[in-house]
Amino acid sequence: MTEASVPDNSLDYLVIGAGPAGLQLGHFLHEAGRDYLILEAGESPGRFFRTFPRHRTLISINKKHTGWDDPELNLRMDWNSLLSDDPELLFTRYSDRYFPAADDLVRYLGDFARARGLRVSYGSRVVRVERPEQPGPFLVTAEDGTTYEAARVIVATGVTKPNIPPIPGIETADTYADASTDPADYVGQRVLIIGKGNSGFETADNLIETAAVIHVAGPHSLRMAWRTHYVGHLRAINNGLLDTYQLKSQNALLDGDVRRVERQADGTYLVTVAFARADEVTKDIPYDRVIVCTGFRFDASIFAADCRPETVIGGRFPALTPAYESVGVPDLYFAGTLTQSRDFRRGTSGFIHGFRYGARALHRIMESRYHDVSWPARELPADPAALAAAVVERINRTSALWQQFGLLADMIVLDGAGGARYLEEVPFDLQGPPVGDRGHFAITLEYGPHHDAYDPFDIEVGRIAQSDAARAHEGHYLHPVVRHHFPGEPVAAHHITENLENEWDSAEVHVEPLRAFFARRTAPVPR
Repeated sequence: MTEASVPDNSLDYLVIGAGPAGLQLGHFLHEAGRDYLILEAGESPGRFFRTFPRHRTLISINKKHTGWDDPELNLRMDWNSLLSDDPELLFTRYSDRYFPAADDLVRYLGDFARARGLRVSYGSRVVRVERPEQPGPFLVTAEDGTTYEAARVIVATGVTKPNIPPIPGIETADTYADASTDPADYVGQRVLIIGKGNSGFETADNLIETAAVIHVAGPHSLRMAWRTHYVGHLRAINNGLLDTYQLKSQNALLDGDVRRVERQADGTYLVTVAFARADEVTKDIPYDRVIVCTGFRFDASIFAADCRPETVIGGRFPALTPAYESVGVPDLYFAGTLTQSRDFRRGTSGFIHGFRYGARALHRIMESRYHDVSWPARELPADPAALAAAVVERINRTSALWQQFGLLADMIVLDGAGGARYLEEVPFDLQGPPVGDRGHFAITLEYGPHHDAYDPFDIEVGRIAQSDAARAHEGHYLHPVVRHHFPGEPVAAHHITENLENEWDSAEVHVEPLRAFFARRTAPVPR
């Protein structure tokens, strides 16, 4: 490193971004007494949420009245709170609304950062990340010229760059980020919205009372969150346009590819659409306005070539290992919505109620790797009844496995001497936790493998009998799965039958079959 590039600050951990993920990770680093700093481009936390969503209503639920006294259970219904041991720092204290206002989240994030005493440098936009020596520390430069040396960098900036599809002429259209949100600006107009996600339908619903015609276009069939269980698919709060389409009120969904957007001399548009349902028959359709609502993507422009992370999913997200580390760039980690490549369009890593647990897992990984701190665990006897009791107690109250279904797992590690250790919330496919001579058990909550192929409101399809433990593996709805990973043997899986109220405590239906599974898998004779 040259004298001119000697850093102004040297740190063990540098977090880029003071949104919910950066603050969450900062909280864990702070509580552990680590040497860290959070760099934030804005003048306060949560800058993204000062603008988005554009119509200022979150789709992350805020259910205050659950009937439960258990704070862990309540986090299943609280999708906005960050994790801490302070009951005053729950988002449910900031809004009574089930779908709260984005401004309330901004206020909450600011209070969280102050109350936890997090070390945040505001007005510090990062313009370059490089790694002059391989291996070696990162050199991070802010817009004001301040440089930082960091042994590890954690990027928690979110997806900040508009994801614009390569359609000729699309640059002449408005985007979700800059289109007017005043319905009066669209009176009597024909409007095309490109994109069938929540931002597109949020935009469409806002114009129902004023626009003459609203078309929402996209190449794929519409996917409803209540069917797929992916909360990023279309939510009921944003689907008002569907009524107007199916009840023939001038609005419509266009299933097909937008091939061209042509701006006319008078400011209107002529848009070429190839319809998927009509063997790609194309049609030129006139519109007064075109709005592009096709989401966002990771902006990797700050990274020098010597540490530029690989990307996946059309370059939209960084490629990650199960440890949330960049593939190919050691010691470069990601937190928050940038981690959704781990469960893209399946799980919850793109949302606060998912990635808050991912941030906790990441912190535990770094504690283990860099500070020789073992993963938190409790000891218990390797007795089948004791193992079953420990699992049932956890699955009936855990919020982490509930929210990060199929991604995080509790693990029971057998020591071969009559004892076991119970580890909570380990990334399911993480290599590293000791498995012992007797293998280990992984406990997850999961939907059935083909759950989105069934209409959950079709009573003819229905669900399996919730008292039929022998058919638990056929369940479509969220239910616990316990797998035994034993060296040299196929993985053995035990499904616990789904339950309407998600209470898996029936001695006959839930506990005894699980105890019997543990008895078989811990027996000293071949199974």
